[in-house]
Amino acid sequence: MIKSKNNTDMENVNWEKWTKLFTEKRIGTDTQVDDSRSEYQRDFDRLIFNSGFRRLQNKTQVFPLPGVAFVHNRLTHSLEVASVGRSLGRIIGSRIAKLYETKFPYEAKNFYQHELSNVIAAACLAHDIGNPPFGHSGEKAISKFFEDNEALVIEKEKKLKDYFRGVEWDELLNFEGNANSLRYLTHSFTGKIKGGIRLTYTTLASILKYPCSVTGIDEKVKHKKKFNFFQNEKDIYKDICEKTNMQSEGPGLLSYKRHPFVYLTEAADDICYKMIDIEDAHRLGIVQTEEVVNLFLNLIYCLKVHKFEKVQSNTSDIKDPNEKVSYLRAKCINALTVVCADRFMENEPEIIEGTFDDELMNIVSKKCSEMKAITDLTETKIYNHPKVVKLELLGYQILYDLLELFIPAILKEKLTHKDKKLIQVIPRQFMHDYTIEYNKTTKEYRIIYKNGTDVGSYQKVFFVLDFLSGMTDEFALRLYKELKGIEISSHD
Repeated sequence: MIKSKNNTDMENVNWEKWTKLFTEKRIGTDTQVDDSRSEYQRDFDRLIFNSGFRRLQNKTQVFPLPGVAFVHNRLTHSLEVASVGRSLGRIIGSRIAKLYETKFPYEAKNFYQHELSNVIAAACLAHDIGNPPFGHSGEKAISKFFEDNEALVIEKEKKLKDYFRGVEWDELLNFEGNANSLRYLTHSFTGKIKGGIRLTYTTLASILKYPCSVTGIDEKVKHKKKFNFFQNEKDIYKDICEKTNMQSEGPGLLSYKRHPFVYLTEAADDICYKMIDIEDAHRLGIVQTEEVVNLFLNLIYCLKVHKFEKVQSNTSDIKDPNEKVSYLRAKCINALTVVCADRFMENEPEIIEGTFDDELMNIVSKKCSEMKAITDLTETKIYNHPKVVKLELLGYQILYDLLELFIPAILKEKLTHKDKKLIQVIPRQFMHDYTIEYNKTTKEYRIIYKNGTDVGSYQKVFFVLDFLSGMTDEFALRLYKELKGIEISSHD
């Protein structure tokens, strides 16, 4: 058993905090179904069958629209992260249950022994679900559009920035995929079930990597480098934090210490993308077999989880280059999972107290220079490879140009014929129920929202952002070509 530092007798006054981190209650309903699955297993299953999760199949991981060569997309990445997350949850759950076996009540012991693995696996499936098409370049395109067009006159000399309050504008300037994931998972889209996917508060808390508002961003603090909710989801975010007993950073603040389970979700994500991006680059011929084999073998030697001589011998026996790299990648992921679990338990007192300000993989990298060598390779040869850069620029331009079309149209009170047609392109599920009225005298159109709904500019912009961020890469490219007149679609 790994002993926690400063806690050699395995007794800790914080044991009770571990019993208050989880709840079976879920967003949008108080009803619990009596079936063979636990509530946390149901979270996992709901995500697997969710259409937004399936659309990750055609969303960029690192290599956008790669053609015939198989590389990872957001879907395969999320599935693999969930596999690693389940292992981390099982290891840590078992160790926490053993650490406090004389103190935990039955419910807590059962949760950590049997359910933490399901929570982390579900959180890993959900962690990228709000990412727009074309990876991080999609996020940057959205932010850059609002930055560039701050002074754009929309209607009656009213500029784009004038439509929003300060905090709303800040969120648009810093569009964040993590916050958008929370929105997608919990938002009640028109005509759909209230509460979004209705996950448990526990699973949702496990994806809040940056539990603060956009005004609380502090790049010097790990859990405040970004933000995790938009104003539309402020109340839901606060409810999640309170129901899972996350530690507030001050009265009246919407900033909290990270939930301890987040470190496991984060580590699973870090482990996968650091290893698998290299494997993908190897399949595409961006890095050579010998270089990858040497990097992976050096990392395995440094981590000291597997018998190095045995791994080295097995590697020599494998002649197929792709299989050789896959074997070593698997060994690296397994070793990193074990080591990250060890680092979690070593820092368990600080993690449960909320004073831990680091990442598990970052600690591994500090003690293992071979990990830094892998990171350096990905940054120099992979993320900055001309093919990757060019395709990212393509995705950036597609989203930017689509925003140029849709944002002015959605904000106007009086629409032109073109504006009206653009509004009609947006599926009804992303907008409040509405009709469009035509004034024969002025020859202008106006959107009338039903039931007297008062829709503000901030909400209107999210009609567009929900539509665009839910697109696959291919759908965004096709819509771009159609609206720009590059190609005309046929009836399917």
